[in-house]
Amino acid sequence: MRDLSRRRILTGGAALGAGALLAACTSNTPAENTQINTNKDSVPNAAPGQKVVIGFSAPGADHGWVAAITNNAKAQAEAYEDVEFRSVAAGTDAAAQRAALSTLISQKPNVIVLLPHDGKELNAVGLEAMRAGIPVVNLDRAFPDRGAYRLQIKGDNFGMGLAAGTYIGEQMKAKGIANPIIGEIPGIDSLELTQERTAGFNEALAVYGFKVANRRPAEFTADTGQRAATELLQALPKVDALWNHDDDQGIGVLAAINQANRKEFLLVGGAGSKAAIEAIAADNTPLKATVTYSPSMASSAISLARLIGQNKGMSDLVELQVPKEITLASETITKANAAQYAKLGF
Repeated sequence: MRDLSRRRILTGGAALGAGALLAACTSNTPAENTQINTNKDSVPNAAPGQKVVIGFSAPGADHGWVAAITNNAKAQAEAYEDVEFRSVAAGTDAAAQRAALSTLISQKPNVIVLLPHDGKELNAVGLEAMRAGIPVVNLDRAFPDRGAYRLQIKGDNFGMGLAAGTYIGEQMKAKGIANPIIGEIPGIDSLELTQERTAGFNEALAVYGFKVANRRPAEFTADTGQRAATELLQALPKVDALWNHDDDQGIGVLAAINQANRKEFLLVGGAGSKAAIEAIAADNTPLKATVTYSPSMASSAISLARLIGQNKGMSDLVELQVPKEITLASETITKANAAQYAKLGF
């Protein structure tokens, strides 16, 4: 797996106008180069205020992105003098997380930030907390019931596919390839997020008159990424472009590419890991771009949960309360802007 040993924290009001929002991060170990904006005059909402107890739950860190979610949330909470952070173990499945959250609800925190194992399976817990008067910030994996959350903040899975497909379409057009052979390596196919990514990818490719020639699902791990890529490359003697949905499984995808000694195509990743950004900047592999799905959303979730607990709004907005839903844009990282995005790598 990639090196997750470095974490950088940047706070300020620019990203969402909500006070000191995290713009970066991550690792599985404490950061040595944490950078925090302590200028309370320039970020009024960051000044200490009413104490807020924020409960937090996320799945175990079996994936670099999930590990970064928890690390970001904890680090952002520590940046505030007026926040008490209570994290509960999510266990290995939805049932274990449901039990842990019931205990957390009984402790009556001011706000709960929750990345569920599965949004549909944990929907009832969100409803329970909200009915108990505890606002819920639903992080990434969406609850289907709008009454189950006060705020939903998530990445744009469909937008990831659109961004990847648009980049590939433009690159093929620039190279003068009229009928490109395009491969796709998604994550777990049964997940809604995977289906949304594929739908966005297909829609973007259709604009150029292109379509996917071969598609081999993986499971968001390096091992399954290597297996899927090996199968795809065996099925396609020639490839012009390949989109891999996830940079964690992308480690295995690149291993398969190297093993097969296949360098004739361009590869696009997904999520924006530190390792992927560094590879893009070095420009010595087929990986030429990745589309973001940043775990910095957990940092923003903590900052917004704090404002909700203090009954404040976002300083850059006219409205007096934090919005109901926030979807982060998926951005394309290439060699041209890799240095700019390096601080967001996880």
